[in-house]
Amino acid sequence: MEALPPRIKPVITSGTSAGIIKPAPDAAPKKEEKSNNTDSKTAESRLTSTVPEEAELIEIIEKGFKDKAPASTSKLLQDHKAEEIINNCIVPALDNVGKDFEKGKKFLPQLLLSADTVSSSFAKIKESLEASGQKEQSKGTVVLATVYGDIHDIGKNIVRAMLENYGYTVIDLGKNVPVDTVVQTVIDNNIQLVGLSALMTTTVANMEETIKALRRELGKLNRTTKIVVGGAVLTEDYAKKIDADFYSKDAMETVAVAKKVFA
Repeated sequence: MEALPPRIKPVITSGTSAGIIKPAPDAAPKKEEKSNNTDSKTAESRLTSTVPEEAELIEIIEKGFKDKAPASTSKLLQDHKAEEIINNCIVPALDNVGKDFEKGKKFLPQLLLSADTVSSSFAKIKESLEASGQKEQSKGTVVLATVYGDIHDIGKNIVRAMLENYGYTVIDLGKNVPVDTVVQTVIDNNIQLVGLSALMTTTVANMEETIKALRRELGKLNRTTKIVVGGAVLTEDYAKKIDADFYSKDAMETVAVAKKVFA
């Protein structure tokens, strides 16, 4: 779990939380051999573009060429709107990387490289928007926290990076976050989705307590929020047992949850 620490964008709220992600299992040699026979089929199903400049940025993101992303993005900005670049290049590229990650064809370091590459592309897009007096529209705000007593946050940070790269605003409360802090943040910001993480068996009880407190206090205000949980010690069955709305085994599944909640 303690993989290379990700280089990510600054968070909105700094504090103290842990990973909503587990590394993909190593692909078995036999599966890799089979995949060689189906490469052509896989290639046909991958999201790409017939526009050369767009296809170039998609490839740059997929391969994690961070240094090439700004120039490629700047070239596209000459004739394309920021929204078009995001929808036609960045999202498809991240979707392709996510599918490869799920299949075990890409691993955590490669996922991080692609996320980092997208960050450098977004930096150029933001520069362009600011110069034109526009603002990037957020798809929704998500609160992330590693529950009280747990000090692991590498996985949570990866989830944050992926959510931000897909256009969501993230309030990251960090690790070892008290129950009251999570509850008050959700209430103050009218949050629709909360991501809670725990990597230790001794702190899963605190995750359950956080969920109970969220349900109780929001209920008093006649409000609700969706809760997604994850971490190495969790399972889908246990997530249901502690009254979470979703279980996420990795960062891409958390993105899928966000898409569903904010659809």
